[in-house]
Amino acid sequence: MISLPSLFLSLLLPLLSLTFHFAAGDSAYDVLRSHGLPIGLLPKGVSDFSIDADGLFQARLDAPCTATFESEVRYNASVVGTISHGQIAALSGISAQDLFLWFPVLAIRLDDNTSGIIHFDVGVVDKRFPLSLFEDPPDCTPLSNSAENQSDNSQYEIDRDAAKKAAI
Repeated sequence: MISLPSLFLSLLLPLLSLTFHFAAGDSAYDVLRSHGLPIGLLPKGVSDFSIDADGLFQARLDAPCTATFESEVRYNASVVGTISHGQIAALSGISAQDLFLWFPVLAIRLDDNTSGIIHFDVGVVDKRFPLSLFEDPPDCTPLSNSAENQSDNSQYEIDRDAAKKAAI
């Protein structure tokens, strides 16, 4: 007869191997690359990174910051999303500027391997960028306190509205 601890271990060990699909030393940039995404989607200075077996990740920065590509992109101190090959879904913590307004980036996906285009889904607009802009992690300028508070308040409003819609 199999003992309860032996049964528990035989069920737990396969699950642990799934959880640690990526080596402990893999950086956020290694994980992006292994999913066919450019490493410049996250700025320089990711101080902590974790990912689970389902692709849910969290990247932490020392402070919220802004990077410039063709337009400005704002990163919160925490960026969360679900990564799979060629895309990041359920994204939070990144906003893109368009016509002086900031829009939360909800998802990022590659067009196809030959187009050289990457899409930022900001809900109302599909922003397209040349893939070459994201070859290297960009420098990221820390936000001033007033810009940071404005960003936090805007994100709060967006998160609150999303929670209300989900509850309906």
